[in-house]
Amino acid sequence: MKAKFSTSWKGSAQVRKQRKYRHNAPLHLKQKMLHGNLSKPLREKYGLRNMQIRKGDKVKILRGQFKKKEGKVDRVDLKDEKIFVTGLEIIKKDGNRILQGISPSNAMIIELELSDHKRKMKVENKKINKTKKQESK
Repeated sequence: MKAKFSTSWKGSAQVRKQRKYRHNAPLHLKQKMLHGNLSKPLREKYGLRNMQIRKGDKVKILRGQFKKKEGKVDRVDLKDEKIFVTGLEIIKKDGNRILQGISPSNAMIIELELSDHKRKMKVENKKINKTKKQESK
């Protein structure tokens, strides 16, 4: 398999080609793949369906062995497209505890970290635009 990223790739029904695209994508595109769904109250509040998962966000796990557990995102790994949530640990054979990587598609954001001004403005602008559209109808 060539390890070169194709900028002209349009899409394929073959799963191996989809995996290859995601695996070889540059980090600025992998970052866009780290979106998670927002909870219903956040959807109604901000008018967004999903948002990029960041360190500090509070998430609820929807699939896997940690289903229904909640915690703060401790670390985001762009290269492997995984998020690490505090409290979700596995115990290795030698007794060490390590954080388990989880796919962002298996997590739902229940609380946003809005200390970043740019992210806060993005969320607020969507909220303002949503109310303007409703008023014009």
